[in-house]
Amino acid sequence: MAPDPNESMIELLEGVQKFDREIYPTHQELFESLAESQFPKTLFITCSDSRIDPSLITQTEPGELFIVRNVGNIVPPYGEMLGGVSSAIEYAVLALGVRNVVVCGHSNCGAMNALMHIDDDTKFQHMPTVRRWLGSAQAARAAAIALKAEDAGPATIRALAEQNIFLQLTHLRTHPAVAGAIAQGKLALSGWFYDIANGKVIVLDDQTRKTQSVGEALASLRASLA
Repeated sequence: MAPDPNESMIELLEGVQKFDREIYPTHQELFESLAESQFPKTLFITCSDSRIDPSLITQTEPGELFIVRNVGNIVPPYGEMLGGVSSAIEYAVLALGVRNVVVCGHSNCGAMNALMHIDDDTKFQHMPTVRRWLGSAQAARAAAIALKAEDAGPATIRALAEQNIFLQLTHLRTHPAVAGAIAQGKLALSGWFYDIANGKVIVLDDQTRKTQSVGEALASLRASLA
């Protein structure tokens, strides 16, 4: 017998009751201050995967992150698939004045696994929309396969996820709002890879195509401000 969907809805509503009784009262001043406006500093673009919690990872409170989530943390190039992602980027940069954009991929990503096998028609015969969406990450697949070929080994899902982060940062720069803000020195982009099993975040430098630990990235940023 299939699980009754009402059971999971009961769990959600009980969670709302707990928030109302226990969480809201201890943060009432914060929520009241956010009632009429928001001033997030960061646009956080990540996967829809249920295991990713941007606020938990970054230890931020409501109002600090403007979050965009979709399958595979994809940013279509400007002009392609104009819609939710593009409008969110434009709004975050031009209306909210965010100072940073983070593209965060993760380990064991189902979207990247699907992308790796995108030529298998049997996997996508019932998901044509997913197949089309993943088209905006095809170049990452080609890059991951080419780089792993040099090592005489198969491309891994992690390698693909990292190449996808680099690709989506490139796509971000095609958006006029982003390009203009970067040119004015008002916006910085960053790529992150989150390893679910060990809770570690790796920072990807799309200029050098190298990875850094969070500590190394912090040291570099602090040195630039000294």
